[in-house]
Amino acid sequence: MKPDTPGGSPYPPLTVLLCDDNALVLETLGEVVRAQPDLEVVGTARDAEQALRLVRRHQPDLVVLDVRFPGGGHRVAGDIAACSPASRVVAFSAYDDKGSIEQMMRAGVVEYVLKGVSNRELVAALRRAAEPR
Repeated sequence: MKPDTPGGSPYPPLTVLLCDDNALVLETLGEVVRAQPDLEVVGTARDAEQALRLVRRHQPDLVVLDVRFPGGGHRVAGDIAACSPASRVVAFSAYDDKGSIEQMMRAGVVEYVLKGVSNRELVAALRRAAEPR
Protein backbone atom coordinates (compact mmCIF):
# COMPACT_ATOMS: atom_id res chain seq x y z
CA MET A 1 0.00 0.00 0.00
CA LYS A 2 2.10 2.82 -1.29
CA PRO A 3 0.65 6.32 -0.98
CA ASP A 4 2.59 7.30 -4.12
CA THR A 5 0.67 5.02 -6.52
CA PRO A 6 -0.94 6.68 -9.55
CA GLY A 7 -3.85 8.88 -8.61
CA GLY A 8 -2.71 9.01 -4.99
CA SER A 9 -4.61 5.82 -4.14
CA PRO A 10 -3.18 3.65 -1.35
CA TYR A 11 -4.04 0.60 -3.50
CA PRO A 12 -2.14 -0.68 -6.52
CA PRO A 13 -3.98 -0.32 -9.82
CA LEU A 14 -6.14 -3.17 -11.07
CA THR A 15 -4.30 -5.12 -13.76
CA VAL A 16 -6.11 -5.56 -17.07
CA LEU A 17 -5.49 -7.87 -20.03
CA LEU A 18 -7.17 -6.83 -23.29
CA CYS A 19 -8.19 -9.54 -25.79
CA ASP A 20 -9.55 -8.78 -29.25
CA ASP A 21 -8.48 -9.90 -32.71
CA ASN A 22 -8.95 -6.38 -34.09
CA ALA A 23 -5.81 -4.26 -33.66
CA LEU A 24 -7.76 -0.98 -33.80
CA VAL A 25 -10.13 -2.14 -31.05
CA LEU A 26 -7.15 -3.18 -28.91
CA GLU A 27 -5.49 0.18 -29.44
CA THR A 28 -8.64 2.09 -28.53
CA LEU A 29 -9.35 -0.07 -25.48
CA GLY A 30 -5.76 0.39 -24.37
CA GLU A 31 -6.03 4.17 -24.59
CA VAL A 32 -9.25 4.18 -22.56
CA VAL A 33 -7.91 1.89 -19.84
CA ARG A 34 -4.47 3.54 -19.62
CA ALA A 35 -6.17 6.91 -19.02
CA GLN A 36 -7.49 5.59 -15.70
CA PRO A 37 -5.17 5.94 -12.70
CA ASP A 38 -6.67 2.86 -11.01
CA LEU A 39 -6.26 0.56 -14.05
CA GLU A 40 -3.07 -0.81 -15.61
CA VAL A 41 -2.85 -2.68 -18.92
CA VAL A 42 -0.51 -5.65 -18.49
CA GLY A 43 -0.89 -7.00 -22.01
CA THR A 44 -2.92 -7.39 -25.17
CA ALA A 45 -3.79 -10.58 -27.02
CA ARG A 46 -5.13 -11.25 -30.50
CA ASP A 47 -5.75 -15.01 -30.18
CA ALA A 48 -6.53 -17.63 -27.54
CA GLU A 49 -2.99 -18.99 -27.23
CA GLN A 50 -1.54 -15.54 -26.63
CA ALA A 51 -4.35 -14.66 -24.20
CA LEU A 52 -3.83 -17.76 -22.07
CA ARG A 53 -0.06 -17.33 -22.05
CA LEU A 54 -0.49 -13.74 -20.77
CA VAL A 55 -3.13 -14.78 -18.21
CA ARG A 56 -0.78 -17.40 -16.79
CA ARG A 57 2.10 -14.92 -16.65
CA HIS A 58 0.26 -11.92 -15.20
CA GLN A 59 -2.77 -13.38 -13.36
CA PRO A 60 -4.62 -10.13 -14.17
CA ASP A 61 -7.43 -8.79 -12.03
CA LEU A 62 -9.53 -8.21 -15.15
CA VAL A 63 -9.66 -9.63 -18.66
CA VAL A 64 -11.60 -7.81 -21.37
CA LEU A 65 -12.53 -10.53 -23.87
CA ASP A 66 -14.14 -10.24 -27.28
CA VAL A 67 -17.14 -12.58 -27.51
CA ARG A 68 -16.17 -13.64 -31.05
CA PHE A 69 -12.51 -14.06 -30.06
CA PRO A 70 -10.52 -16.59 -32.12
CA GLY A 71 -10.79 -19.90 -30.30
CA GLY A 72 -14.33 -19.05 -29.13
CA GLY A 73 -14.94 -16.36 -26.53
CA HIS A 74 -16.84 -18.70 -24.21
CA ARG A 75 -14.12 -21.38 -24.46
CA VAL A 76 -11.37 -18.85 -23.77
CA ALA A 77 -13.36 -17.46 -20.81
CA GLY A 78 -13.59 -20.98 -19.37
CA ASP A 79 -9.86 -21.57 -19.91
CA ILE A 80 -9.07 -18.28 -18.18
CA ALA A 81 -11.20 -19.30 -15.18
CA ALA A 82 -9.35 -22.62 -15.01
CA CYS A 83 -5.83 -21.18 -15.06
CA SER A 84 -6.47 -17.92 -13.18
CA PRO A 85 -9.57 -18.30 -10.99
CA ALA A 86 -9.20 -14.84 -9.43
CA SER A 87 -9.29 -13.09 -12.82
CA ARG A 88 -12.66 -11.53 -13.63
CA VAL A 89 -13.68 -11.70 -17.28
CA VAL A 90 -15.61 -8.87 -18.92
CA ALA A 91 -17.16 -9.78 -22.27
CA PHE A 92 -16.84 -7.09 -24.92
CA SER A 93 -19.16 -7.64 -27.84
CA ALA A 94 -20.90 -6.23 -30.87
CA TYR A 95 -23.64 -8.82 -30.26
CA ASP A 96 -26.44 -8.35 -27.76
CA ASP A 97 -28.47 -11.45 -28.58
CA LYS A 98 -29.69 -13.56 -25.68
CA GLY A 99 -27.75 -16.65 -26.81
CA SER A 100 -24.37 -14.89 -26.87
CA ILE A 101 -24.97 -13.28 -23.49
CA GLU A 102 -26.13 -16.51 -21.83
CA GLN A 103 -23.24 -18.51 -23.32
CA MET A 104 -20.68 -16.04 -21.98
CA MET A 105 -22.33 -15.81 -18.56
CA ARG A 106 -22.32 -19.62 -18.28
CA ALA A 107 -18.58 -19.49 -19.08
CA GLY A 108 -18.02 -17.30 -16.02
CA VAL A 109 -18.12 -13.77 -17.42
CA VAL A 110 -19.07 -11.21 -14.74
CA GLU A 111 -19.96 -8.26 -17.01
CA TYR A 112 -21.18 -8.10 -20.61
CA VAL A 113 -20.41 -4.80 -22.37
CA LEU A 114 -21.48 -3.85 -25.87
CA LYS A 115 -18.92 -2.33 -28.20
CA GLY A 116 -19.89 1.26 -28.82
CA VAL A 117 -20.74 2.13 -25.21
CA SER A 118 -19.21 5.30 -23.87
CA ASN A 119 -15.75 5.17 -22.33
CA ARG A 120 -17.36 6.05 -19.00
CA GLU A 121 -19.70 3.03 -19.23
CA LEU A 122 -16.84 0.70 -20.15
CA VAL A 123 -14.68 1.86 -17.26
CA ALA A 124 -17.64 1.60 -14.86
CA ALA A 125 -18.19 -2.01 -16.01
CA LEU A 126 -14.51 -2.81 -15.36
CA ARG A 127 -14.70 -1.37 -11.88
CA ARG A 128 -17.95 -3.25 -11.15
CA ALA A 129 -16.35 -6.48 -12.33
CA ALA A 130 -13.50 -5.99 -9.87
CA GLU A 131 -15.79 -5.53 -6.87
CA PRO A 132 -15.87 -8.37 -4.34
CA ARG A 133 -18.69 -10.84 -4.98
